Amino acid sequence: MRAAVIQGPGVKEVELRDDATTVGPDPAEVKVKIKATGVCHSDLSILNGTLPNNYPAVLGHEAAGEIIEVGEHVTNVAVGDHVVVSWTPSCGLCPDCVAGRPFLCLKYIIEGYTKPRFRLGDDAPAYGMAGCGTWAEEMVVPWEACIKVPDDVPYEYAALLGCGISTGVGAVFNTAQVRPGTTVAVVGCGGVGLSVIQGAKAAGAAAILAIDPLESKHAIAEKFGATHTATPDQVDELKNLLTGGQGFDYGFEVVGKSVTIRAAWQLTRRGGDVIVVGAGAVDDNVQFNAFELLFDGKNLRSSLYGSSDLRRDVPRFVALWRSGKLDLESLITRRIRFEELNDAIATLERGEAIRQIVLFD
Repeated sequence: MRAAVIQGPGVKEVELRDDATTVGPDPAEVKVKIKATGVCHSDLSILNGTLPNNYPAVLGHEAAGEIIEVGEHVTNVAVGDHVVVSWTPSCGLCPDCVAGRPFLCLKYIIEGYTKPRFRLGDDAPAYGMAGCGTWAEEMVVPWEACIKVPDDVPYEYAALLGCGISTGVGAVFNTAQVRPGTTVAVVGCGGVGLSVIQGAKAAGAAAILAIDPLESKHAIAEKFGATHTATPDQVDELKNLLTGGQGFDYGFEVVGKSVTIRAAWQLTRRGGDVIVVGAGAVDDNVQFNAFELLFDGKNLRSSLYGSSDLRRDVPRFVALWRSGKLDLESLITRRIRFEELNDAIATLERGEAIRQIVLFD
């Protein structure tokens, strides 16, 4: 089958191969035929080495598809089910899962980094990105990674629920729990940042400031619900206009860099919530002084995977889409074929795309 592979980090392109096979499924696993998969900034972070992975690796982590084979112990999903793929499936048994924090479950994260899920033509083992590897025609995952969706939800929409929407809208609903009538600043207007903006609008925020150095993204942010837009050098003026200089109730950082985390901190009022959504590098240190951490009274919060429980949240997202409160179609910049993946990577690096969706059929 076809799969997009890299041999190690620090590369600009993937190898588009046609000699890959899946490993398994084992008794508690399923095989999924990928119908649609997104091109996300986290994929670029694996390419450039910002995020770790084992190699060789099949990239991709945001997808939807159809189950075509199940292991003998699988009873919760069946062949023919349409599913969203979760790149952080929860085991349901560990302390974090039992405490209602399934997004912190490490069981399948660890397994994904240690268990090859593919074989290449020379029989070399290959790993899936984040235990997935959705830039392939088929893949094998634990059954817990498959979240059923109604058959009438288009695959390209369902794919977005697996990462961009769950991370962005989830950060608003689950992590920050944005209240109606409050003020929100969003630093970074990529696909996840625009999902944060959509979530803030749906939550009833009174003012939503979208911040991005690319002015071409400002009109797009307004389409998704931003009430105001700014480049980084314009934020002080908008902060004074919208909050009387006090700062925003919520500051979302959706880039994954120390400088933008500090920017979100500076935009947020005393006692407000600073939510880190972007995935950054291990050597990019953020500096705070001991006085401000105490005296400012701000809450610095991590929003890993939007603090989402996909079994709970995917039905909510589908309901919001059906009611017109989530615009999934406008998030899709273009639909592409597998052969166009390297062009899609370059397009995303230039900041010229929100979400590009690979369609295999």
